[in-house]
Amino acid sequence: MRKINLNEIPEGSWTSPKGVYGGASKEISVALGRDANAAESKNRHPFDAELCRLPPGKKACPFHSHSAQWEYYHVLSGRGLIRTSEGMMRLEVGDICLFPPDEPHQLINDGSADLVVYIIANNPTGESCHYPDSNKWLVPSPTRKIIRSDNIEYYDGEE
Repeated sequence: MRKINLNEIPEGSWTSPKGVYGGASKEISVALGRDANAAESKNRHPFDAELCRLPPGKKACPFHSHSAQWEYYHVLSGRGLIRTSEGMMRLEVGDICLFPPDEPHQLINDGSADLVVYIIANNPTGESCHYPDSNKWLVPSPTRKIIRSDNIEYYDGEE
């Protein structure tokens, strides 16, 4: 058993080059010993947990969907929006969202205070992400790459 205190976890921040995306998070699973590159599930952990803080006017990341990952959001403070394929929905304290694989989503802080959300996701191997707005893919294997491609036939370039 491992025990940590959330107050002891350092907060890491991120900002996109033009500043549209940005925030900070406490990587709870990493603090508990998660090794994302481990082959053994015992060291990978069955889920990832983080405390995400979005400043006013920021988006957490681009609109995206996961090929295999489930994500659970629990709003602890602030107000914001969640963008889905059905449109925008208001988020407030106490709201909980669950996103299955292939359901695009995006967290946005349109409020005047920080939006603080617990994010818990299962930790599948072989995960990829699709970005519908830009038709990009994040492909983690054999190395992590962001790619864009036109549709092609299965045997294209093979014979």
